[in-house]
Amino acid sequence: MTAAPAATGSVVPVPYDPELVEGLAAFLDLVEIIPLRADTILANRAHFATIIPPIEVQAAGRPVTWEDRLIPGPDGAPDLEITIVRPSTASADPAPAVLSIHGGGMVLGTRFFGTPELIDLADRHGVVGVAVEYRLAPEHPGPAQAEDCYAALRWMTAHAAELGIDPDRVIASGQSAGGGLSAAVALMARDRGGPRLAGQLLGCPMLDDRNETVSARQYDGIGAWDRNNNDTAWTAIAGADRFTDRVSPYTAPARGNDLAGLAPAYIEVGAAETFRDEAVDYASRIWATGGQAELHVWGGGYHGFHGFSPDAVVSVAANAARDSWLRRVLRLGG
Repeated sequence: MTAAPAATGSVVPVPYDPELVEGLAAFLDLVEIIPLRADTILANRAHFATIIPPIEVQAAGRPVTWEDRLIPGPDGAPDLEITIVRPSTASADPAPAVLSIHGGGMVLGTRFFGTPELIDLADRHGVVGVAVEYRLAPEHPGPAQAEDCYAALRWMTAHAAELGIDPDRVIASGQSAGGGLSAAVALMARDRGGPRLAGQLLGCPMLDDRNETVSARQYDGIGAWDRNNNDTAWTAIAGADRFTDRVSPYTAPARGNDLAGLAPAYIEVGAAETFRDEAVDYASRIWATGGQAELHVWGGGYHGFHGFSPDAVVSVAANAARDSWLRRVLRLGG
């Protein structure tokens, strides 16, 4: 391990894996050149628009197709834009499917921030994916984001035959805010009697508006998506309700009092990032109900480390573990 980053007050951060340091610097230089504060959300959105490659670029040379659609949103809300990604050669049998929910703190980004995952899954495993363009905060406070994603899940399963998917092999998947929203969708699916999810993939998930864990304090002013960025995002999402019991579990899943009966969860997080402790707590609370959760805390990992440091040994291990879970939950061959 490298020497620990500078301490924040009396709180000493977990050191980064030395193989990840270069990738972390690249992440900060590309993604977080503008600190996320209430008055810089729009500037950060504009910056994000310059760093998310068009899907034509993302899919170049890969045997996949895609199409954009407009589908009904939640009752009383606008229609939703989605992008459907399929393998170029359709299977004769119904395919597994993934609802992709992008990251960006629920205040930034577009659905194309998550489509690389769908392109890869369509290419390697014949998965059909749907990426949803959910409404962003603060213009649309929580739980508008989760409601949009749940509406997309309902549409997917209602149109399973048209999409060529197996409604018994559908998961919700996302990183960061997308991980938190995947957890919220799983709660909604349970509470509203379906659609039944085969699993929920929660990558470095954003789960708790309170932002007060030890790991949050360890990464206050340090690393990728630090406590300050997280604080800005949660205030935009929850507004005056933040820190109170009025925050819905569909906005911040850590607020859920009952985590029983949920779809099997895969939870992955870096040991050296803000979301470590809330991810561990969420898995522990699922286990306490007798539920299924597979938790991986990757030593020395920063927020989203496997994306910017893909060749590091820990990233290879993380990607293999995630792929193993997908094979098992979606019953993938090969």
